[in-house]
Amino acid sequence: MPRTPVLDLPDLSGRRAVVTGGSDGVGLVLARRLAAAGAEVVLPVRNRAKGATAVDAVRRAVPHADVSLRDLDLSSLASVADLGAALRAEGRPVHLLVGNAGVMRPPARTTTADGHELQLGTNHLGHAALVAHLLPLLAAGRARVVHQVSVAARSGRLDRDDVQSARTDDVDRAYARSKIALGLFGLELDRRSRALGWGLSSALSHPGIAPTSLLAARPELGRGGDTVAVRVIRRASRLGLVGTVESAALPALLAATAPDAGGRQYGPRGPGGLGGAPGEETPYRPLRSTEDAAWLWDVTQELTGVAFPVGPVAAPRPWLDASA
Repeated sequence: MPRTPVLDLPDLSGRRAVVTGGSDGVGLVLARRLAAAGAEVVLPVRNRAKGATAVDAVRRAVPHADVSLRDLDLSSLASVADLGAALRAEGRPVHLLVGNAGVMRPPARTTTADGHELQLGTNHLGHAALVAHLLPLLAAGRARVVHQVSVAARSGRLDRDDVQSARTDDVDRAYARSKIALGLFGLELDRRSRALGWGLSSALSHPGIAPTSLLAARPELGRGGDTVAVRVIRRASRLGLVGTVESAALPALLAATAPDAGGRQYGPRGPGGLGGAPGEETPYRPLRSTEDAAWLWDVTQELTGVAFPVGPVAAPRPWLDASA
Protein backbone atom coordinates (compact mmCIF):
# COMPACT_ATOMS: atom_id res chain seq x y z
CA MET A 1 0.00 0.00 0.00
CA PRO A 2 1.26 3.59 -0.61
CA ARG A 3 3.22 4.91 2.32
CA THR A 4 1.35 8.22 2.58
CA PRO A 5 -1.68 8.69 0.32
CA VAL A 6 -2.34 12.23 -0.81
CA LEU A 7 -5.21 14.19 0.76
CA ASP A 8 -5.59 17.85 -0.11
CA LEU A 9 -7.42 19.97 2.46
CA PRO A 10 -9.60 22.98 1.70
CA ASP A 11 -8.62 26.45 2.83
CA LEU A 12 -9.39 26.65 6.56
CA SER A 13 -8.41 30.28 7.08
CA GLY A 14 -10.53 31.95 9.75
CA ARG A 15 -11.50 28.60 11.29
CA ARG A 16 -10.72 27.63 14.87
CA ALA A 17 -9.89 23.96 15.44
CA VAL A 18 -9.58 22.23 18.81
CA VAL A 19 -7.65 18.93 18.68
CA THR A 20 -7.25 16.68 21.71
CA GLY A 21 -4.26 14.38 21.90
CA GLY A 22 -2.18 16.72 19.74
CA SER A 23 1.09 16.29 21.60
CA ASP A 24 2.36 13.44 19.46
CA GLY A 25 1.47 10.76 16.93
CA VAL A 26 -1.69 11.14 14.89
CA GLY A 27 -2.79 14.21 16.85
CA LEU A 28 0.42 16.05 16.03
CA VAL A 29 -0.06 15.27 12.34
CA LEU A 30 -3.63 16.57 12.58
CA ALA A 31 -2.43 19.79 14.21
CA ARG A 32 0.26 20.33 11.57
CA ARG A 33 -2.02 19.63 8.61
CA LEU A 34 -4.85 21.81 9.91
CA ALA A 35 -2.43 24.65 10.64
CA ALA A 36 -0.94 24.33 7.16
CA ALA A 37 -4.47 24.67 5.73
CA GLY A 38 -4.84 27.98 7.57
CA ALA A 39 -6.79 26.99 10.68
CA GLU A 40 -6.04 28.39 14.09
CA VAL A 41 -5.25 25.27 16.11
CA VAL A 42 -5.85 24.96 19.85
CA LEU A 43 -4.14 22.00 21.51
CA PRO A 44 -5.49 21.07 24.95
CA VAL A 45 -2.79 18.94 26.60
CA ARG A 46 -2.17 17.13 29.86
CA ASN A 47 1.61 17.60 29.74
CA ARG A 48 2.61 21.22 29.07
CA ALA A 49 6.26 20.41 28.32
CA LYS A 50 5.29 17.78 25.78
CA GLY A 51 2.72 20.16 24.34
CA ALA A 52 5.30 22.92 23.96
CA THR A 53 7.52 20.52 22.03
CA ALA A 54 4.58 19.75 19.75
CA VAL A 55 3.88 23.44 19.15
CA ASP A 56 7.53 23.96 18.22
CA ALA A 57 7.33 21.04 15.78
CA VAL A 58 4.22 22.49 14.11
CA ARG A 59 5.82 25.93 13.81
CA ARG A 60 8.99 24.48 12.31
CA ALA A 61 6.92 22.69 9.67
CA VAL A 62 4.45 25.55 9.17
CA PRO A 63 6.16 28.89 9.89
CA HIS A 64 2.89 30.81 9.67
CA ALA A 65 1.05 28.42 12.02
CA ASP A 66 -1.37 29.88 14.56
CA VAL A 67 -1.20 27.23 17.28
CA SER A 68 -1.54 27.48 21.05
CA LEU A 69 -1.84 25.30 24.14
CA ARG A 70 -4.54 24.90 26.76
CA ASP A 71 -4.65 22.59 29.78
CA LEU A 72 -6.74 19.41 29.70
CA ASP A 73 -6.76 16.05 31.45
CA LEU A 74 -9.59 14.08 29.85
CA SER A 75 -9.62 11.63 32.75
CA SER A 76 -10.73 14.48 35.05
CA LEU A 77 -14.21 15.90 34.54
CA ALA A 78 -13.18 18.97 36.52
CA SER A 79 -10.34 19.59 34.07
CA VAL A 80 -12.73 19.19 31.14
CA ALA A 81 -15.11 21.70 32.72
CA ASP A 82 -12.23 24.14 33.29
CA LEU A 83 -11.22 23.99 29.63
CA GLY A 84 -14.81 24.52 28.56
CA ALA A 85 -15.12 27.55 30.82
CA ALA A 86 -11.83 28.99 29.55
CA LEU A 87 -12.78 28.66 25.89
CA ARG A 88 -16.28 30.01 26.49
CA ALA A 89 -14.73 33.00 28.27
CA GLU A 90 -12.68 33.68 25.14
CA GLY A 91 -16.03 34.00 23.35
CA ARG A 92 -14.91 32.68 19.96
CA PRO A 93 -16.72 30.10 17.84
CA VAL A 94 -15.15 26.68 17.42
CA HIS A 95 -15.47 25.42 13.85
CA LEU A 96 -13.78 22.06 14.25
CA LEU A 97 -13.37 19.72 17.22
CA VAL A 98 -11.37 16.52 16.82
CA GLY A 99 -11.57 14.13 19.76
CA ASN A 100 -8.36 12.26 19.06
CA ALA A 101 -6.84 11.63 22.50
CA GLY A 102 -7.10 8.21 24.08
CA VAL A 103 -5.61 5.60 26.34
CA MET A 104 -5.36 1.90 25.65
CA ARG A 105 -4.63 -1.24 27.59
CA PRO A 106 -3.38 -0.17 31.04
CA PRO A 107 -1.68 -3.09 32.79
CA ALA A 108 -4.76 -3.58 35.00
CA ARG A 109 -8.21 -2.11 35.45
CA THR A 110 -7.74 1.47 36.62
CA THR A 111 -10.20 4.20 37.54
CA THR A 112 -10.16 7.95 37.07
CA ALA A 113 -10.32 10.53 39.85
CA ASP A 114 -14.09 10.53 39.27
CA GLY A 115 -14.29 6.76 39.79
CA HIS A 116 -14.86 5.78 36.17
CA GLU A 117 -13.01 2.98 34.39
CA LEU A 118 -9.98 4.75 32.92
CA GLN A 119 -10.51 3.92 29.26
CA LEU A 120 -14.22 4.72 29.31
CA GLY A 121 -13.58 7.85 31.35
CA THR A 122 -10.85 9.18 29.07
CA ASN A 123 -11.86 7.95 25.64
CA HIS A 124 -15.61 8.51 25.89
CA LEU A 125 -16.82 10.40 28.96
CA GLY A 126 -14.15 13.09 28.82
CA HIS A 127 -14.81 13.80 25.16
CA ALA A 128 -18.59 13.73 25.59
CA ALA A 129 -18.35 16.20 28.47
CA LEU A 130 -16.08 18.42 26.38
CA VAL A 131 -18.68 18.55 23.62
CA ALA A 132 -21.32 19.54 26.17
CA HIS A 133 -19.17 22.31 27.64
CA LEU A 134 -18.28 23.66 24.20
CA LEU A 135 -21.71 23.22 22.65
CA PRO A 136 -22.54 26.96 22.45
CA LEU A 137 -19.23 27.61 20.69
CA LEU A 138 -19.70 24.62 18.38
CA ALA A 139 -23.20 25.76 17.48
CA ALA A 140 -21.97 29.30 16.85
CA GLY A 141 -19.27 27.94 14.53
CA ARG A 142 -21.61 25.46 12.81
CA ALA A 143 -18.86 23.06 13.68
CA ARG A 144 -17.79 19.67 12.46
CA VAL A 145 -17.10 17.32 15.39
CA VAL A 146 -14.95 14.25 14.70
CA HIS A 147 -14.31 11.44 17.15
CA GLN A 148 -11.63 8.81 16.66
CA VAL A 149 -12.96 5.32 17.20
CA SER A 150 -10.90 2.19 16.57
CA VAL A 151 -10.89 -1.08 14.67
CA ALA A 152 -11.49 -2.54 18.14
CA ALA A 153 -15.03 -1.16 17.92
CA ARG A 154 -16.01 -3.37 15.00
CA SER A 155 -16.73 -6.29 17.30
CA GLY A 156 -18.14 -6.67 20.78
CA ARG A 157 -21.08 -4.78 22.17
CA LEU A 158 -22.19 -2.14 24.62
CA ASP A 159 -22.98 -3.94 27.88
CA ARG A 160 -25.80 -2.03 29.52
CA ASP A 161 -25.37 -4.03 32.72
CA ASP A 162 -21.64 -3.31 32.94
CA VAL A 163 -20.90 -0.09 31.09
CA GLN A 164 -17.91 0.56 33.38
CA SER A 165 -16.44 -2.94 32.78
CA ALA A 166 -16.42 -3.54 36.53
CA ARG A 167 -17.10 -7.26 36.08
CA THR A 168 -14.11 -7.99 33.89
CA ASP A 169 -10.36 -7.68 34.17
CA ASP A 170 -10.04 -7.78 30.37
CA VAL A 171 -8.60 -4.35 29.56
CA ASP A 172 -8.84 -5.02 25.81
CA ARG A 173 -12.58 -5.62 26.12
CA ALA A 174 -12.91 -2.45 28.18
CA TYR A 175 -11.02 -0.52 25.51
CA ALA A 176 -13.34 -1.80 22.79
CA ARG A 177 -16.36 -0.84 24.88
CA SER A 178 -14.99 2.67 25.38
CA LYS A 179 -14.62 3.13 21.64
CA ILE A 180 -18.06 1.64 20.95
CA ALA A 181 -19.49 4.13 23.43
CA LEU A 182 -17.65 6.99 21.75
CA GLY A 183 -18.88 5.92 18.32
CA LEU A 184 -22.49 5.60 19.47
CA PHE A 185 -22.24 9.04 21.06
CA GLY A 186 -20.72 10.63 17.96
CA LEU A 187 -23.48 9.38 15.67
CA GLU A 188 -26.19 10.27 18.19
CA LEU A 189 -24.72 13.77 18.44
CA ASP A 190 -25.28 14.23 14.72
CA ARG A 191 -28.87 12.97 14.98
CA ARG A 192 -29.66 15.24 17.93
CA SER A 193 -28.13 18.25 16.21
CA ARG A 194 -30.25 17.69 13.12
CA ALA A 195 -33.42 17.16 15.14
CA LEU A 196 -32.90 20.10 17.50
CA GLY A 197 -31.30 22.58 15.13
CA TRP A 198 -27.90 22.86 16.83
CA GLY A 199 -26.22 23.50 13.50
CA LEU A 200 -23.20 21.24 14.01
CA SER A 201 -22.42 17.96 12.29
CA SER A 202 -20.67 14.96 13.80
CA ALA A 203 -18.65 12.20 12.13
CA LEU A 204 -16.46 9.27 13.11
CA SER A 205 -13.02 8.27 11.95
CA HIS A 206 -10.51 5.62 12.81
CA PRO A 207 -6.79 5.47 12.05
CA GLY A 208 -6.50 1.78 11.22
CA ILE A 209 -3.28 0.35 12.64
CA ALA A 210 -0.17 2.52 12.90
CA PRO A 211 2.93 2.81 15.10
CA THR A 212 1.68 5.49 17.49
CA SER A 213 2.45 5.83 21.19
CA LEU A 214 -0.87 4.27 22.21
CA LEU A 215 0.76 0.94 23.07
CA ALA A 216 4.23 2.29 23.75
CA ALA A 217 5.76 2.87 27.18
CA ARG A 218 3.38 5.00 29.27
CA PRO A 219 4.73 5.38 32.82
CA GLU A 220 1.68 7.41 33.82
CA LEU A 221 -0.41 4.30 33.10
CA GLY A 222 1.95 1.99 34.92
CA ARG A 223 3.45 0.68 31.67
CA GLY A 224 7.19 1.02 31.97
CA GLY A 225 8.15 -0.34 28.53
CA ASP A 226 6.84 -0.77 25.02
CA THR A 227 4.38 -3.60 24.52
CA VAL A 228 5.11 -6.50 22.19
CA ALA A 229 2.16 -5.30 20.10
CA VAL A 230 3.67 -1.89 19.35
CA ARG A 231 6.98 -3.45 18.37
CA VAL A 232 5.16 -5.73 15.93
CA ILE A 233 3.16 -2.80 14.56
CA ARG A 234 6.32 -0.75 13.98
CA ARG A 235 7.86 -3.56 11.97
CA ALA A 236 4.64 -4.14 10.02
CA SER A 237 4.50 -0.42 9.23
CA ARG A 238 8.06 -0.44 7.91
CA LEU A 239 7.09 -3.35 5.67
CA GLY A 240 4.02 -1.51 4.39
CA LEU A 241 1.58 -4.00 5.89
CA VAL A 242 -0.21 -1.40 8.03
CA GLY A 243 -0.35 2.36 8.05
CA THR A 244 2.11 5.03 9.06
CA VAL A 245 1.45 7.78 11.58
CA GLU A 246 1.05 10.19 8.66
CA SER A 247 -1.44 8.01 6.80
CA ALA A 248 -3.35 7.18 10.00
CA ALA A 249 -4.28 10.86 10.39
CA LEU A 250 -5.94 11.08 6.97
CA PRO A 251 -9.37 9.58 7.83
CA ALA A 252 -9.88 12.15 10.60
CA LEU A 253 -8.81 14.95 8.25
CA LEU A 254 -11.26 13.72 5.64
CA ALA A 255 -14.04 13.44 8.24
CA ALA A 256 -13.21 16.96 9.40
CA THR A 257 -13.38 18.57 5.98
CA ALA A 258 -15.64 16.52 3.67
CA PRO A 259 -18.75 18.58 2.87
CA ASP A 260 -21.42 16.05 3.89
CA ALA A 261 -19.61 13.96 6.50
CA GLY A 262 -22.20 14.29 9.26
CA GLY A 263 -23.39 10.89 10.49
CA ARG A 264 -20.70 9.06 8.52
CA GLN A 265 -17.60 7.03 9.35
CA TYR A 266 -14.21 7.25 7.66
CA GLY A 267 -11.21 4.97 7.79
CA PRO A 268 -8.30 3.57 5.77
CA ARG A 269 -9.53 1.69 2.72
CA GLY A 270 -6.63 -0.75 2.42
CA PRO A 271 -6.91 -4.49 3.19
CA GLY A 272 -8.69 -5.07 6.47
CA GLY A 273 -9.00 -1.34 7.07
CA LEU A 274 -5.50 -1.38 8.55
CA GLY A 275 -3.95 1.26 6.31
CA GLY A 276 -4.18 2.93 2.94
CA ALA A 277 -6.02 5.88 1.47
CA PRO A 278 -8.92 7.28 3.50
CA GLY A 279 -12.53 6.91 2.51
CA GLU A 280 -16.07 6.55 3.76
CA GLU A 281 -17.09 3.19 5.18
CA THR A 282 -20.19 1.72 6.78
CA PRO A 283 -20.22 2.36 10.53
CA TYR A 284 -19.23 -0.70 12.49
CA ARG A 285 -22.15 -2.91 13.45
CA PRO A 286 -21.97 -2.17 17.23
CA LEU A 287 -22.31 1.54 16.41
CA ARG A 288 -25.52 1.27 14.38
CA SER A 289 -28.08 0.71 17.15
CA THR A 290 -30.08 3.90 17.65
CA GLU A 291 -31.61 2.34 20.77
CA ASP A 292 -28.18 1.78 22.33
CA ALA A 293 -27.16 5.29 21.32
CA ALA A 294 -30.21 6.92 22.93
CA TRP A 295 -29.69 4.89 26.11
CA LEU A 296 -26.00 5.78 26.22
CA TRP A 297 -26.79 9.47 25.68
CA ASP A 298 -28.78 9.55 28.90
CA VAL A 299 -26.26 7.43 30.83
CA THR A 300 -23.40 9.66 29.65
CA GLN A 301 -25.15 12.71 31.06
CA GLU A 302 -25.64 10.92 34.37
CA LEU A 303 -22.01 9.76 34.60
CA THR A 304 -20.49 13.09 33.59
CA GLY A 305 -22.92 15.40 35.39
CA VAL A 306 -23.41 17.48 32.25
CA ALA A 307 -26.71 18.09 30.51
CA PHE A 308 -27.32 18.59 26.82
CA PRO A 309 -30.16 20.93 25.87
CA VAL A 310 -33.41 19.54 24.53
CA GLY A 311 -33.91 22.51 22.23
CA PRO A 312 -31.87 25.11 20.35
CA VAL A 313 -28.49 26.19 21.68
CA ALA A 314 -28.13 29.78 22.82
CA ALA A 315 -24.87 31.57 22.01
CA PRO A 316 -22.85 32.38 25.15
CA ARG A 317 -22.15 35.94 23.97
CA PRO A 318 -24.31 38.19 21.79
CA TRP A 319 -21.37 38.91 19.45
CA LEU A 320 -20.81 35.28 18.49
CA ASP A 321 -21.56 35.03 14.79
CA ALA A 322 -22.25 31.63 13.29
CA SER A 323 -20.77 32.86 9.98
CA ALA A 324 -17.49 33.99 11.57
